[in-house]
Amino acid sequence: MKTLFALLAGLAVTVSVAQDVDSLDPSGQTVMFWHQHSTERLEALDAIIEEFNTTNEWGITVQQEYQGGYGDIFQKMLPILSTSSAPNLVVGYQNQAATYAIGDGMTDLTPFVESERWGLTDEEKADFFPGFYTADIFPSFDNQRFGFPPNRSMEVMYYNADWLAELADAGAISFDGPPTTPEQFREAACAATDTPFSGALADASLGYKLSTDASRFASWTFAFGGDVYDYDADRYAYDSPEAIEAMTYLQDLFEDGCADFVTERYGDQTDFGQGTLLFTVGSSSGLPYYDSAVSEGADFAWSVAPLPRTTEDPVMNVYGASVSIPTGHSPEADLATWLFIKHYTSPEAQATWAKASNYFPVRQSVADGLSDYFAENEAYATAFDLLPYGTTEPPVPGYDFVRDNVESDMAAIMDGDDVERVLATLTSESNLILDDQLSAME
Repeated sequence: MKTLFALLAGLAVTVSVAQDVDSLDPSGQTVMFWHQHSTERLEALDAIIEEFNTTNEWGITVQQEYQGGYGDIFQKMLPILSTSSAPNLVVGYQNQAATYAIGDGMTDLTPFVESERWGLTDEEKADFFPGFYTADIFPSFDNQRFGFPPNRSMEVMYYNADWLAELADAGAISFDGPPTTPEQFREAACAATDTPFSGALADASLGYKLSTDASRFASWTFAFGGDVYDYDADRYAYDSPEAIEAMTYLQDLFEDGCADFVTERYGDQTDFGQGTLLFTVGSSSGLPYYDSAVSEGADFAWSVAPLPRTTEDPVMNVYGASVSIPTGHSPEADLATWLFIKHYTSPEAQATWAKASNYFPVRQSVADGLSDYFAENEAYATAFDLLPYGTTEPPVPGYDFVRDNVESDMAAIMDGDDVERVLATLTSESNLILDDQLSAME
């Protein structure tokens, strides 16, 4: 890790800004797009690309390459920052774009967005959900825009509605519907562990399985009224009172035998579909996969809801990767890439993308036209209605490295380690990583 920081520190913090954007000619350019999409999403992406390739008036050709998950793409990008080996367009989270920017690896999209000839009109800008539109503008980099949003999703609680109803009818829990407080969640998770679902396809029975992940840590901390980052102090705060309370709560669930780890990829989704797991927490983009798991499994009524919380209103962890233009290419190639981004985020392409991907659209006009889709997909509509309660994880450079530590430390806590000691160390180590990253910007 220190070798990487030394590399980044030796590079000037500059960005590629296309000069005289309006006079550029993007004709005949080829755009390479690195992404993480597969199966139905890849089919939809191919259709969007094909439409652009056959209809754009400049003869621009977009090609796509699947490069693995977000972490895989991040690791592949680091050695080729600011070189011609980088793709023209890459998917990534805001914190990843910030890390790339330290290595002179990101193009500021502002000149393209604001271009009189090639940019967005005021009406088009206003059509984007404000929080989504501004998420890729970085105050720590002089308000440069290092990305543009094609989609968003959020962390939600998946629950087996039929099983909850059985527990309520049997007097095993004291409430109806999904739990809204940590106390109700504990009550139901422990009751489910002792009282299997009548429709389960296997003998196992458990309330909750936890994926040790930085987004899961953040979501539970948000639900307890806190944050993992102190934005006033510009420091990580994994040892805040709310984070300590949230992790202690989860540790107690483990100690009581009402929760366990997710040990296989998508194992919680599989167990949920089999009717042996009452609750999971994960991205709303997984909705179609949960639907398939249930319909091909125990076939019960299910839905999504906010995580149980101590706050009056839900606090939803809204996130999503944007697309960015790496440096290392000509201004003409950058413009061609921007023109594809415009197409990718147009209302027509967004409608196609939202239905195929189950991500949330980023434009209000698209959402207004999805009423039939909302009616057919009630869980998606439920999650979409929670967007006004959204907050985000820290979009700061180096968060990927912090996330690795969060995962291992979260697992240690669930295995019984002292919560306050682990989180104090995690906070200290996270801020050392942050300091290394910020020093590279000086």
